[in-house]
Amino acid sequence: MVSRTNKFRGRSRYHGRGKKAGRGAGMRGGRGNAGLNKHRVMTRIKYMPRHYGMHGFNRDPSLRVRHVTCNVSALADLAGDADSVNLSEHGIDKLLGSGQINSAIHVTVEHASAKAVAKVEAAGGSVTVDDGDEFGEWEEE
Repeated sequence: MVSRTNKFRGRSRYHGRGKKAGRGAGMRGGRGNAGLNKHRVMTRIKYMPRHYGMHGFNRDPSLRVRHVTCNVSALADLAGDADSVNLSEHGIDKLLGSGQINSAIHVTVEHASAKAVAKVEAAGGSVTVDDGDEFGEWEEE
């Protein structure tokens, strides 16, 4: 059986394809985001409300503070057989409170969360927060 469009081949102006359907992406109105300001305006307004413009912000990288962190659960591995550990020697500058600790370890670190301090002290150890500043407070003369 012959298809319907085959009846029009060579017998009419558009050969059974309609006015624009035979050329590129004409039937569907373009490819990609074509027509967002013309015939697809309502689609853009309804489904892409944040399509234009910039949203949010990023701080300048020089202003960002990134800490190298360690959890309480890793303290026993870092300390080994010793009863004290200086985390700044390991390149760690903040102690976080995730995990469990069973041995009494004395920890020296630049920053520590309140939960981490509570867990270390509950196990019988202590946390010394040392900012690494050798000069102390600045004094006005």
